[in-house]
Amino acid sequence: MSLKINPITPTIGAEISDLNLAEPLPLETLKAVQGAFSKYHVLVFRRQTLTRDQHKQFARQFGALHIHPSKRNGLNKDDPETFIIDIKPSAIQSNGEPWHSDVSCDSMPPSASILYITEIPENEGGDTQFMNMHAAFDSLSPDLQTLLVDRTAFHDGEHDLKHYGIKLRPDQEYPANSHPMVTAHPSTGRPTLFVNPGFTTHIEDMPKWESKMLLDGLFAYTASNPRLQCRVKWAPGTVTMWDNHSVQHQAIFDYAGWSRYGERMTVASDQAPAPYKP
Repeated sequence: MSLKINPITPTIGAEISDLNLAEPLPLETLKAVQGAFSKYHVLVFRRQTLTRDQHKQFARQFGALHIHPSKRNGLNKDDPETFIIDIKPSAIQSNGEPWHSDVSCDSMPPSASILYITEIPENEGGDTQFMNMHAAFDSLSPDLQTLLVDRTAFHDGEHDLKHYGIKLRPDQEYPANSHPMVTAHPSTGRPTLFVNPGFTTHIEDMPKWESKMLLDGLFAYTASNPRLQCRVKWAPGTVTMWDNHSVQHQAIFDYAGWSRYGERMTVASDQAPAPYKP
């Protein structure tokens, strides 16, 4: 099947039109969407009307659903598969402001995220930026690539919680794990720069000051490089899905005093990130 695809930037992202995600996708259509997902890493579907069950049904076509660590700690026990983004007018920040890939602190970070927005702020703010981490690695010098390959970095869920002033109770746990700094995409084998400001605390087996210098440099370089990025402007009824194996994202909080609501389903991975071998 041929899809109607409009790329967002040359590097990342595409909008797909004339698909109704409320109905199960025929196999041929699903394969075409999977092919587009592999190529563009971020897919946007406009003018959708989904119940929560239909949202889950669409997500399950890509794999089993992931349970967020906060739900494992007892929040929203009735529906642990649904991650709710409910920003009130009184909020002073939003979910996901630092650049990150979702739950990279897990032993097996999720493979994909699918966010359905039904309410946007009155000022039409609240965009999300996405960044192609294949392209980020490819843009580094060969010497720096060689330095990063075979290194591991530590991803800590509590580091992410600190951005929001959240402290765990003694009876709560949040995952923390080491992952390769350069991972091989499980479907394509392409190298991915797999460190992010939201969860990554340090490079292992490296002096602290060297680790900080290198991570700070990588974070600053990638965040300030628009050639690696695309920006999605939301409207009610927009569904966006992104590949957590190859993409980082950042929520833009430019709508203090207004509301924003959406629900995210996250597709689980069945394997830990594997190191890239040149």
